[in-house]
Amino acid sequence: MTLQTRLNGSGDRPPAAPDRLADVRGTIRRSCVLRLGPSLAALEATPAVLLERVGEIADEELAAAGVRVTDEERSLLHRRIADDVLGYGPIEPFLRDPAVTEVMVNGPGRIYVERDGRIEETDAVFADEEHLLRVISKIVSNIGRRVDESSPMVDARLPDGSRVNAVLPPVALSGPTLTIRKFAGSILAADDLVDLGTLSASCAEFLRLCVRGKLNVLVSGGTGVGKTTLLNVLSGFISHAERIVTIEDAAELQLRQRHVVSLEYRPANAEGRGEIAIRDLVRNALRMRPDRIIVGEVRGAETLDMLQAMNTGHEGSLTTIHANSPRDALARLETLVLTAGVELPHRAIREQIASAFDVIVQVGRLVDGTRRVVDVSEVLRLESDVVALQQLYVARPPASGSGLLGPLQATGLRPHFAEKAAAAGVTFPPELYS
Repeated sequence: MTLQTRLNGSGDRPPAAPDRLADVRGTIRRSCVLRLGPSLAALEATPAVLLERVGEIADEELAAAGVRVTDEERSLLHRRIADDVLGYGPIEPFLRDPAVTEVMVNGPGRIYVERDGRIEETDAVFADEEHLLRVISKIVSNIGRRVDESSPMVDARLPDGSRVNAVLPPVALSGPTLTIRKFAGSILAADDLVDLGTLSASCAEFLRLCVRGKLNVLVSGGTGVGKTTLLNVLSGFISHAERIVTIEDAAELQLRQRHVVSLEYRPANAEGRGEIAIRDLVRNALRMRPDRIIVGEVRGAETLDMLQAMNTGHEGSLTTIHANSPRDALARLETLVLTAGVELPHRAIREQIASAFDVIVQVGRLVDGTRRVVDVSEVLRLESDVVALQQLYVARPPASGSGLLGPLQATGLRPHFAEKAAAAGVTFPPELYS
């Protein structure tokens, strides 16, 4: 099997037409890097000025090489060179496209994107593996992280907050792999989620009162269902008079409040030292006089510290977890506590969980690509070694069998945490849960 066949996968994809400008494009790219190096770091060099300089250098190199091009080829060449030098190569157009929510690079010869919840293959390719490695290094180095053969996996972010994951050989057998989950350019509000059908208007108001009433909320869901987006919306309900400390693996939250302290995980250096784990950040946050603690996601030993914080006066905390249902979320919380290395009986852990969290919001992605809040449950007391749950809002399949899920509706049950919220001056109108 040839290299090109391996890059393109199965033979059902037509081979790409020969690129007659490939050689000169490489020459232009190197010339731009050499001549624009100082300008790229200059504060006075605006993107428009740099783009104009790239076009001038490209035209000079074309004339020197004696290559004739059409106006369309010249414009495309300028754009591609600018994307390589000033952006992230062939994936730059997808990063600019607001309809694309995820970019997936499976080696230099295969690039996929997600639009409207569906994955589709693109015609874009990297020149070679070295080209893809340069783009990955550019992304990672911008936030002071590294990726190489000794550390082949890395989590990073783009300047706009988009989440990045890169995996290099020998871990990635098909070549360097890059996954970018784009962050929304504009900050969504609860009304936006209602308009999109993610939430019902009554549930949005119910969750607003939960946050204002300083209830501890856990957002649960699978990968890519919009947990961080919903967490961002919920954080928008927090009063501007409160001090908020956010803790994330890679900073993604975009809070509107002014009194916000953002903490971010730091990986170990080349010598294997200097790591600052999420657990360390949670412990430190307790000494920062926070009114609210927001943890982007609990996935390890920091879960125990988070539970203890919620049970010792830090009400109104928010976090997310990977789980397929509220019941699974409770089981996973228990498992994560055990990773802290503390010998605790299972009943004691469940008592901590039952007293810490008040609400679990389950988010799901349906087969048509839409993202929905499908369940809002109250965490009750411990009953016979099992944490009891009470559904407050639920989206059920329609009785007729047509469609995916019905609208999110209240179950009619009155939440027990209403008294706790009342202590914070928040009252739930009966019509929200009737």
